[in-house]
Amino acid sequence: MSAIATPARQSTGGISARTVNRIVIYGLLALFALFYLMPLFVMLVTSFKTMDEIQNGNMLALPQAPTFAPWIRAWSEVCSGLTCVGMKGYFWNSIKMVVPAVIISTLLGALNGYVLTKWRFRGATLVFGLMLFACFIPFQSVLLPMATILGSLGRFGVKLQNVTGLTFGFGNPTVNLVFVHVVYGIGFTTLFFRNYYEAFPNELVKAAQIDGASFFQIFRRIMLPNSLPIIVVTVIY
Repeated sequence: MSAIATPARQSTGGISARTVNRIVIYGLLALFALFYLMPLFVMLVTSFKTMDEIQNGNMLALPQAPTFAPWIRAWSEVCSGLTCVGMKGYFWNSIKMVVPAVIISTLLGALNGYVLTKWRFRGATLVFGLMLFACFIPFQSVLLPMATILGSLGRFGVKLQNVTGLTFGFGNPTVNLVFVHVVYGIGFTTLFFRNYYEAFPNELVKAAQIDGASFFQIFRRIMLPNSLPIIVVTVIY
């Protein structure tokens, strides 16, 4: 009895090795996060300072007289090239491009991952390998082809409008940018969802098939509701 009770008293009386390891790990993570976020903190704090305070004060100090004047000027008055209309136009252009591109890439990646793991077909491994190969192509090597594609899409939109009176969005630079970013990002989103769905129980899909659920019903009612973690990862990416 005494031989068994002694380790118990030792474990309850002091800090266990597991607790020490957790403290060290979380302490290092907090330190790295603080180091990583420090430039963002300096930028944010500096944006609320006056020019005199920026030049004469400590860059880590909080603003003594906070002002929103730099934000207002950057939004509506700052010059870009020869135009001085602020950043609001560029900001909304980014929103109009990023939001559709992220939504479309995420949905297509989820659909591809679902097909490659739960509806295997002949050549699925080859298709996934080709998509995976596209992920390792340096972005710098596709800048020129991307610009060429954007120009071709614009010319195609003009010709289509002249012939039919319709452009289907190809004459819109924002639509063209969304298209290019979706094509370039679909390999990464497919990789993320494919690896996530690989660990998803096949029994749930088979049970849904037995109950008469269709391809898209399984995807919409079973796969997507259980994909929130990987959706968050994909959206952040």
